[in-house]
Amino acid sequence: MRLDKYLFFTRLVKTRTLAQRIVEGGHVRINSRPIERAHADVRPGMVLTFPLNDRVRVLRVEAIPVRRGPPAEAQGCYTDLAPPTTG
Repeated sequence: MRLDKYLFFTRLVKTRTLAQRIVEGGHVRINSRPIERAHADVRPGMVLTFPLNDRVRVLRVEAIPVRRGPPAEAQGCYTDLAPPTTG
């Protein structure tokens, strides 16, 4: 699945256009490699790192969603690896 579509389907961003902007701005890494293509392929087991809402998100892809479903369904598609924030 395309990276921008994955970010949108898992409800990490509100629009696919915003997902494309984040990726093409050079702010996303897959398995520690910088990615600048919104069409980069995402598969289970990959680790995504990107800034979002004033924090850095580190997520392991667990499943590929087939649609933009409800939040509970979307959260089941990834595991958050970032340490909890304080404050």
